[in-house]
Amino acid sequence: MSNIPRRWKKYLIFLWGIYSIPFLVLSLMFILLGKGKLGYVPTFEDLENPKNNLASEVYSADSVLLGPFYLENRTYVDFDDLSLNLVNALIATEDIRFHRHSGVDARGTARMLVKSVLLRQDAGGGSTITQQLAKNLYPRDTTYYSWKIRRYLKLGVSKFKEWNTSVKLERNYTKNEILVMYLNTVSFGHNTYGIKTACDVFFDTSSDSVTVEQAAVLVGLLKAPTRYSPVKNPGRSRSRRNIVLGQMLKYEFLTEEEFDSLSILPIELNYRVQDHNVGLATYLRQYLAKIMSKDKPERREYFMFSQYEKDSIQWAENPLFGWTHKNLKPDGSPYNIYRDGLRIYTTIDSKLQQYAEESVVEHLAGNLQEAFYLEKEGSPAAPFSEDLEKEQIERLIKRSTRNSERYRRLRNAGVSMDSIERSFNTPVEMIVFSWEGEKDTIMSPLDSIIWYKYFLRAAIMAMDPKTGYVRAYVGGPNFKYFKYDPITMGGRQAGSIFKPFLYTLAMQEGASPCDKVINVPQTFIDRDSIWQPRSSKRYLGMRVTLRFGLAHSINNISAWLVKQYPPQAIVDDVIKKMGVRSFIMPVNSIIYGTSDVTLYEMVGAYSTYANKGVYIEPIFVTRIEDKNGNLLSTFQARQSEAISEKTAYLMVDLLKGVVDGGTATYRIRTVYEIEAEMGGKTGTTQNHSDGWYMGITPNLVAGVWVGGDDRSIHFDQMSLGQGANMALPIYGLFMQKVYADSTRGVTVLDKFEKPPNFNLILDCPDDISGVTNTFDYELWEEDFKMP
Repeated sequence: MSNIPRRWKKYLIFLWGIYSIPFLVLSLMFILLGKGKLGYVPTFEDLENPKNNLASEVYSADSVLLGPFYLENRTYVDFDDLSLNLVNALIATEDIRFHRHSGVDARGTARMLVKSVLLRQDAGGGSTITQQLAKNLYPRDTTYYSWKIRRYLKLGVSKFKEWNTSVKLERNYTKNEILVMYLNTVSFGHNTYGIKTACDVFFDTSSDSVTVEQAAVLVGLLKAPTRYSPVKNPGRSRSRRNIVLGQMLKYEFLTEEEFDSLSILPIELNYRVQDHNVGLATYLRQYLAKIMSKDKPERREYFMFSQYEKDSIQWAENPLFGWTHKNLKPDGSPYNIYRDGLRIYTTIDSKLQQYAEESVVEHLAGNLQEAFYLEKEGSPAAPFSEDLEKEQIERLIKRSTRNSERYRRLRNAGVSMDSIERSFNTPVEMIVFSWEGEKDTIMSPLDSIIWYKYFLRAAIMAMDPKTGYVRAYVGGPNFKYFKYDPITMGGRQAGSIFKPFLYTLAMQEGASPCDKVINVPQTFIDRDSIWQPRSSKRYLGMRVTLRFGLAHSINNISAWLVKQYPPQAIVDDVIKKMGVRSFIMPVNSIIYGTSDVTLYEMVGAYSTYANKGVYIEPIFVTRIEDKNGNLLSTFQARQSEAISEKTAYLMVDLLKGVVDGGTATYRIRTVYEIEAEMGGKTGTTQNHSDGWYMGITPNLVAGVWVGGDDRSIHFDQMSLGQGANMALPIYGLFMQKVYADSTRGVTVLDKFEKPPNFNLILDCPDDISGVTNTFDYELWEEDFKMP
């Protein structure tokens, strides 16, 4: 070295310095990464438990997926659940050297740098599947810098962190585990994450049954989910699919013959929108999401004490209420139904749910809605009642406007009232609901509020009276457009479906269905006023049995019962014990059912009759599991004896009289031709704002409510607005479908069991019920008008 000139020594030192810079930079990068100076880098512990937003899935009792709760619609699968076609297509397209590198492919990276940087050619990405997984699990910093050099530096740091993470992943997981983790994390567009969801959404198939051409479409989507979407861009998707097939041919996953035959095939989709607004039991899923995520009630967070009291009772007694806060994960944090991949198994029977949803649509769309339009045609008050003044209608519309999401959003943004009013009166493009399908139209938001007021709402709930399992739950005609759920969210007046409670106390106190009462008006003295309930003049002055009085919903007979048994006793000894928790005013007008109750409460109460006097609380969920299938919670219905078995059987007999010779006879037995043993009760409220029907069979109890968005929206004619016309047809259609399906455990041969040693005669030989057989039309209730 002494013979080398000094200037060559300087050159050598300089060259070695240049040569060592990358090693020094790498060493510095490792030091900075270890100290966390370059941002977050996952530890080995983090990699053992990677965090992703996993959709929770809601299943029916017969193991049908009702729908997910999600922020990202993703569900995991195992490697054994993957079709080999998916594996081959992915490796051929994204990383053919996947099984020969350790997370970072030096050859691929060098090829990408040479072709992309030096030759300015498109060489594709140099990232391996493992690197892409690292990027999906731990996304890059998306901060944008205007200085180009800084952007390149940030990209370089991000790449280095991904290399570091990729090597750790390869040390922690097998190749198969990495591959399935990648497919579980990637986005396929259309709010679809993970291969399992993608197979279901695009092809209605499972990940282990995907064909080669389907696998090629899905893998092709990974490059650009929107650009190559088979839904939005089928031409581009097909071209991209064929590129994937070409890669599979190149690497000998396909033969020439297979490639030739597959590449000419069109893309055959079975696309199913994945959305909270679609699928079975949408209203129930909304209810579960809301109730399971409830916080522990705090008085300061409630405007009304009654609601705070109600929720406090629910928190204490209902294990599903606030479940995510009552049950903590192993790390002590609460569960999140939108992130933690829970499996929620409900009591719903998917077929009965389908039948219930179909029945609501068939009656509303095929009959009732058109009748409502025709009656309101030409009315200046439409869709409101003709009894309302113009000022009253304006107040109702103004209240609906202020309850709208648009109004709340504008107010929260600080928009002035004048501007809000202009906004509501300015026509805009929008899509609105109609029974003929969604309509693209132009109307003002104010007009859209009135548009939706025209649509009648309906709800049906059915349960097994022996187990408490809710088998069908339909809260409205279309969840996307009508979110309000009258089954559990709020109450309406009950009308005549309250009358059986009066008869229940009478039976409990020793009366018999064959006991006779003179059908004459009853007079009540309430404080300083004299009140006489209105009643039908049909059969006036005749001695009729209690069975006949309930069958024809005669107010005079109900009023006579109230005189025998005070309202407070009816509330305390019957109504509360049968599960009705809404406040019921203990007044003489209880015969009209003027207090608000929910359909949930009424179905539970009527189930007491079919369950031999034992009230069993309706429940919606049987068990909850975590993402790995570990059992977290189980649920059982609470039950208590509400009335005696004898009383329950007597009430069954009375309710059977409604179907066999009363207000439900014509439609149940003639129109819907149902011959099974069943009981029921029609109900119509003041001004026929609400129509109800409650039906009981030995193995299924169901209730139906129909009405307008506001109580002032209703039919003006009693013939159309009565419960027998508004609600009963939904029950009839539903039970027709149920009885036609022999696999659901509900048959026309089911019979109510008589209690042991029961020896009362229930034939009532001198009953006048037979007179109804001379009429070929429905005998209307006239309990809809307050004095």
